[in-house]
Amino acid sequence: MSAITITDHGVTHISTIKANEGDPVRLFVREYDGTTGHDRKPVLMLHGRSTPAAVGFDLMVDAAFGDGGPPDRYSWARALAGAGYDVFIMDLQGNGQTPRPAVMDVPCNANPAQQFAVLVPHPLTETCTPPYPHSLGTSETEWGELHTVVQYIRALSDRDKPIDVIGWSAAAFVVGPYTLQHPENVNSLLLLAPIFPPKGRWSGRADAPFAPPAEAVPPPVSKPAVTFGFPMHVGSKSGFATSWDNEQGSPQQREPGMVDEVWQSIIALDPVAVKWGPSLPGGGAPGGALRYRNTYWWGWNNQTVPYKDETGTPVLGGRVPVLILYGARDTQANNSAALPPVAHFSVPDLYQAIAGSQKLMFCFADAGHSMVWERPAKFLQHMSKQWLKDGKVEGLTAGSYFRDPDGELTPLQ
Repeated sequence: MSAITITDHGVTHISTIKANEGDPVRLFVREYDGTTGHDRKPVLMLHGRSTPAAVGFDLMVDAAFGDGGPPDRYSWARALAGAGYDVFIMDLQGNGQTPRPAVMDVPCNANPAQQFAVLVPHPLTETCTPPYPHSLGTSETEWGELHTVVQYIRALSDRDKPIDVIGWSAAAFVVGPYTLQHPENVNSLLLLAPIFPPKGRWSGRADAPFAPPAEAVPPPVSKPAVTFGFPMHVGSKSGFATSWDNEQGSPQQREPGMVDEVWQSIIALDPVAVKWGPSLPGGGAPGGALRYRNTYWWGWNNQTVPYKDETGTPVLGGRVPVLILYGARDTQANNSAALPPVAHFSVPDLYQAIAGSQKLMFCFADAGHSMVWERPAKFLQHMSKQWLKDGKVEGLTAGSYFRDPDGELTPLQ
């Protein structure tokens, strides 16, 4: 295993978010360099909707915790760096360790549907109407932030080459359309539990598939503000625990105490929201809240995923090979088809929509949406190393497969 050098970067970006448009911001990027000599192999990892990058991709636990394994057993970033890659993780505006726009420091700007359960009595005494009635970001603002970081990495010495990109969950809304528009910057794409609405929002224009829908200019206002007319979501520990617990198939899927371990790591990164949240049992102190951006996404659906470049070559699965991994118990990336079109998600539908033949998908029998923190994380890390090294997993370059608890692979229909 390679020695790892860890460096934090503050990548300057001129914000295009309406709330702080034109302001220079410092996007948080952490580098885990496990390369030797000048053989730089850059990998960029992007978080989903809510979890900070450092917690999702670099969770460290105490040596005495749980099964007593190595403290870095849930660090996907360190696992890849240890295999010889130059790994970068980043936080978009509104998440993690990238500074949040000031509108997110105003608790009334939280989703009104979540205020009572999460922010009363800390810091609110009652619910209130968001004074900033817009989503924080849009697809365009997030594609722009990702592009700034990609260009920054490529400008570093010995790294000017296409980047292998990894996205977890709702990162698919960002890295997927970005790759379709900038295939020259992406060597391969790995999507873990990707959120994909087959009939999601898009421009409706074959000549400009990634242009904003008409209702997205300017950022839309929702009345009442329950869908996108506010800049941030907030969550409590109990909500976080319930969502994760509902995907547990057996006690063996997750080590005991992981909910506490992950939650404490999340709120430790937010000095403002650590003072928010429901009161702790037996006292009046707040238990902390998870606050994260609300984004109005588009350009990621059955109409855009098959997009071809100027030569007629499919981008996804053609110019850029794609690996998809997800858990069979994932109820977030795979939900009911009875939901409204923009809220219905399906991983198999994404696989089917990719037009190129260089696409590979695995469904894990014993994992949920948070596989990065579950025992199958070791298999996730193993498969991703194979993919980055050879463009193959278990000798396979294409097809979809079910992985049972014993590691046996069965083709999916």
